[in-house]
Amino acid sequence: MIRIAAVGDVHLGEDARGQLRPALDKLGGHADVLLLAGDLTRHGALDEARVAAEEFADLPVPVVAVLGNHDHHGDAADDIAKLLEDHGIRVLEGDAVTIDVGDQRLGIAGVKGFGGGFAGKCASNFGEREMKAFVCHTIERSERLREALRSLDTDVKIALTHYSPIPETLRGEPPEIYPFLGCYQLGEVIDECGVDLAVHGHAHFGCEQGVTPGGVRVRNVAQPVIRSAFATYGLGS
Repeated sequence: MIRIAAVGDVHLGEDARGQLRPALDKLGGHADVLLLAGDLTRHGALDEARVAAEEFADLPVPVVAVLGNHDHHGDAADDIAKLLEDHGIRVLEGDAVTIDVGDQRLGIAGVKGFGGGFAGKCASNFGEREMKAFVCHTIERSERLREALRSLDTDVKIALTHYSPIPETLRGEPPEIYPFLGCYQLGEVIDECGVDLAVHGHAHFGCEQGVTPGGVRVRNVAQPVIRSAFATYGLGS
């Protein structure tokens, strides 16, 4: 059994320094890897990212992250990713990582994702260039996730995103903002690529559990939803 710990949307700043650390220091007894589903900062500032980097550094398990929309707000996403990487946190954006857990190989493919909506109620690649740019970014991020998942040859596969791949884990959010919380293209990729678990954040008022049309378990690990330092899930034998 591979034990997965995950959390997103911690939105750390100077006043939150050290708040998660007591629980995180005990992580080795609960999990084999920690996944961070984006929005580690409040406004995408480097001083906030430094707090996050120090909070999640030097843990007893590998830490793998994607960035979220808040982490992009300050137009310093590349610098934030480098800062996290310098603290031993692997940041994914259209790529993948393999981790050996006992006699099993765990593959994690990650991408921020984007909005756009879900089947029957989604944006289309038509009209003004601004709308086409929006939808093209959604499609391009989903394609990057497909490429990353296809690169994996592992016993267990996880898709890690910030935006949601299904509407079910958004229940509790106003339906009017679903198109800004996720997109169906991510879900299609997840079903196509034989994923065992999909993990996302972003939906603070959503619910934790859902399933793709193809039967893949999806978990919304936004901290306001799981209400703890991390949630844990078991995969494999």
